[in-house]
Amino acid sequence: MKTIVAYKSKSGYTKKYAQWIAQELNCDIKENAELSDIINYDVIIYGGGMYAGGFNGAKLITKNLDRLSGKKIVLFAVGSNPGREHEMQPFWNKVLTAEQQKNIGHFYLRGGFDFSRLTKGDKILMKMLKMRLQSLKNPTEDDLGLLAAYDNPVDFSDKANIKDLIEYVLK
Repeated sequence: MKTIVAYKSKSGYTKKYAQWIAQELNCDIKENAELSDIINYDVIIYGGGMYAGGFNGAKLITKNLDRLSGKKIVLFAVGSNPGREHEMQPFWNKVLTAEQQKNIGHFYLRGGFDFSRLTKGDKILMKMLKMRLQSLKNPTEDDLGLLAAYDNPVDFSDKANIKDLIEYVLK
């Protein structure tokens, strides 16, 4: 089956995962893909970063599901948070309908956070988040970890994290 990994990456973590997945599956890979780049594949794996509760570039897939009918579709989102199920389910509910979640493989792969790699616009948004986090009276451990990462970048990406995704694609 002809397979492609398509992705959008702003700070490199999604790109790293896309490269690992493409290497593991020995398949094509395309950054900033358009529909014409993926339409002729049997298996389409799409990855993008999580930003402010959104999924970078996933509309390429979700807006074209009718044209991608009959293909195996897999999504992977990359973010810095731990990816706890109770936090991820609302995210997936926002990205995919309940029916789509049954038919589309969807995975969260923990990446990292490096403020210096962000675009100017993203830096502005993240500075606003930092100010909000600093004003919290009872910050959580996750809040404190993110605050610390502004000065000391963190990278949680690990090739072992792609195991379930690879197994899903191969079954």
